[in-house]
Amino acid sequence: MRTTSRVVDSLGRSGIRDIMELAWEYGEAIHLEVGEPDFDTPPHAVEAARRAGEEGFTKYTPNAGIPELREALADKVRRRNGIEASPDDIVVTPGAVAGVYGAIVSLVDPGEEILISDPAWPNYRLMTNLSGVTEVPYPLPAENGFVPQAELMEPLITERTRAILLNSPGNPTGAAIPLGALREILELARMHDLWVLSDEVYDEIWYESPPPSAAPLDPDGRVISFFSFSKTYAMTGWRVGYLVSPPEVTESIVKVQEPITSCINAPAQWAAIAAVTGPQEVVAEMRAAYRERRNMVMGLLDEAGVPYVRPAGAFYQMVNVSGSGMTADQFARRLVTEHGVAVVPGETFGPRAADYVRVSLASAPDLLTEGVTRMITAIAAWGTEPVATE
Repeated sequence: MRTTSRVVDSLGRSGIRDIMELAWEYGEAIHLEVGEPDFDTPPHAVEAARRAGEEGFTKYTPNAGIPELREALADKVRRRNGIEASPDDIVVTPGAVAGVYGAIVSLVDPGEEILISDPAWPNYRLMTNLSGVTEVPYPLPAENGFVPQAELMEPLITERTRAILLNSPGNPTGAAIPLGALREILELARMHDLWVLSDEVYDEIWYESPPPSAAPLDPDGRVISFFSFSKTYAMTGWRVGYLVSPPEVTESIVKVQEPITSCINAPAQWAAIAAVTGPQEVVAEMRAAYRERRNMVMGLLDEAGVPYVRPAGAFYQMVNVSGSGMTADQFARRLVTEHGVAVVPGETFGPRAADYVRVSLASAPDLLTEGVTRMITAIAAWGTEPVATE
């Protein structure tokens, strides 16, 4: 008797989880594989949730989120992302991941196609598998800083293509799409009448200048933008994300949310209001800390002559480990078992990252320094090992 569906059977295992479990088996490993801030949630957000619970705000809420939060988020995206939105254009979701999935299900039918970058966050691939949508990878060349290019997307568009998924600043690459490239991609979407799903959950984590949002460049209402409290406010476990979309799409995504999650954790919504409307110094402090960590890691890599791609945002560093003479997967596994350091092999994110590992800058500075130093030592040592012959 078949016990699970073919769809579930076809889902691949996360390379991030594989390395994480290997590191747990190792014991005292340095964890540079997990993209989770090492900061605490702002105290005023925690206090708002506590107060909401004590005051009995523990019941069901509207599927799209409480009005107070949707109003606060409409104000936030106007001020900080340049997106003209009303509360009716906002849907609060249990993490941005649920919003992206809801949009894919709402806009793309099974058997139709969506363009997704290579490399990309692997959960996108899992979403398309679950929804029966066909993923078509578009290349992010490392020599171009992993920045998407419209000219590399256009040959992949067919009569079945319905959407392009963007992620800026990106996971795993840290690349931010510059204004000119973003305009070209939106023009391509207009020419072929495609939706653009713009994952901007790292919108507040940038190093030189804030990355542009896609929606303000879109006069046609074809962009759906996704944001999250997880990274910006160190609220990963609170599971609050949100999206901005045209009203007709908003209604569809709310319909998708009803049978899956019903609504968002009620006290967490009040925590989110406090986070987005309260003091924002914590956001600037975390951004500055990530910038210092990025610069420290780049300094260590430069000194050792190890190639990497300079991140413009998010909190990840893509490091080229081909000098070790191994695939990234082989390197990452051996790094855990012989040096006690966990990083994510590039193959997890797509074939074009096969020479790279992803290092999380969200780890504490002392652990990050020690872990990267061990990694550099391993690359140098293994790169001089004789190649095995049969």
